[in-house]
Amino acid sequence: MKLATRYTWSIVLGGSLRRIKRIILKAAPRFELGIKDLQSSALPLGHAAENEIFISNSNRISQAEQNLLFLCNGHGEDTIACQIMEALHEINSDVSQEVLPMVGEGKAFNKFIADGWLTKIGSSTFLPSGGFSNQSLSGLVLDLKAGLVWSLYRQWTLIHRSAREGRIIVVVGDLLPLLFAWASGADYLFIGTPKSDYTWTSGPRFSFSDFYHRLKGTEWDPWEYWLMRSSRCKMVAVRDKITARGLRNHGVAAVAPGNPMMDGLAKTECPDSFKTFRRLILLCGSRLPEAYKNFKKLLIAIQFIQTSSPLAVFVPLNSSSMINNIQLILIDLGFKPTYEAIDELGIEEIWKKKSLLVLIGCNQFSFWATWGEVGVANAGTATEQLVGLGIPCVSLPGKGHQFNLNFARRQSRLLGGAVSIAEGYKTLSKQVEFLLNSDLDRHSIGLRGSKRMGPEGGSNSLARMISTHLSKCS
Repeated sequence: MKLATRYTWSIVLGGSLRRIKRIILKAAPRFELGIKDLQSSALPLGHAAENEIFISNSNRISQAEQNLLFLCNGHGEDTIACQIMEALHEINSDVSQEVLPMVGEGKAFNKFIADGWLTKIGSSTFLPSGGFSNQSLSGLVLDLKAGLVWSLYRQWTLIHRSAREGRIIVVVGDLLPLLFAWASGADYLFIGTPKSDYTWTSGPRFSFSDFYHRLKGTEWDPWEYWLMRSSRCKMVAVRDKITARGLRNHGVAAVAPGNPMMDGLAKTECPDSFKTFRRLILLCGSRLPEAYKNFKKLLIAIQFIQTSSPLAVFVPLNSSSMINNIQLILIDLGFKPTYEAIDELGIEEIWKKKSLLVLIGCNQFSFWATWGEVGVANAGTATEQLVGLGIPCVSLPGKGHQFNLNFARRQSRLLGGAVSIAEGYKTLSKQVEFLLNSDLDRHSIGLRGSKRMGPEGGSNSLARMISTHLSKCS
């Protein structure tokens, strides 16, 4: 049902692109906004059309020289955009950067906003599907009830206004922000993060989606690479060379300068106090409430693991607001708080059950990631980053909007099998035991994943490409 829904939506969308642009452009309100209005969570409506200020082509170019609007449609995309923005700011601090996070609150940008060189526009709308409404009909219905249409309308008005003011749009994501950038009439640069041709060139290739992608020669859909071929699309960058090659076969000048997901990871050495433990990194994801269900399932499975040494499980949460619910789950599973914290290591809480330690910290993933020997992970971008560091993972998919079985299979194929899929609690425990007990297999499996993700440095390469494009506009 989910697969049928996904491709039905894709086909309908592909046949309606031109009609959508006409409708959007006709319906979009035209009004003037001051700086304070830009930062408001609600857009003022009702300005008369005759008050509109039109910008000549020459003025548009001069204003676009140093003004960028980043569009991101996911939590992982926010993380990637942050890496690119920071690298670009270091290269040229005169570039004015704005960001519109289309999914979630965009907390990843808070530090740069506080530093004063990044502005976030638009308000946040909580989507029950976490932005995965195209994966299932139920997710779409829930998002519609939560105000999806109104949220998209507000985002569109902001994007259209930014285009009229002459900003260049940098899209980090996939179809929806790419479509909005194209329909705005602005020049845009596209960084396609979520899709890779490894997902259909690896594995059994027996599913309908494999046949569909093999027929096209790329995981990107025809309407997507049609948008990439627009004369206003000034750059297309994807995550790996095999994906760039597939797009070039369709007339898209795609490049693969490096994967920005591997940037910003601290790669710190595990503290001596934990070297006597066998160490796991537990990634439950960022989308709520699915993340709580993932945490409970993964922690139940971990308790079946048999090791001769005590086990330490590091749980890097992406928000302090998650801690209360995580505590309730730990209490329910029989864990006891030790009332200890190790501030210099970012460990806020330590929970214990027999010889099993659970260590909780917020926003510590990049600091803790290299401490793990194996990951137990029901997450997206963070799992890919962990595997990219050479640490193999085991997942336990559920029925959530994001981390379901189809998502897990795609992720496993993308990463060359460096993420194995468990069918249940005991299966996960046996797979983790195997990885912990075999240094050679753990290293070789991790190496496959790190090759798929590529080396660090992609953010700097992309930032330089963006800077080069801006200099050509001047």
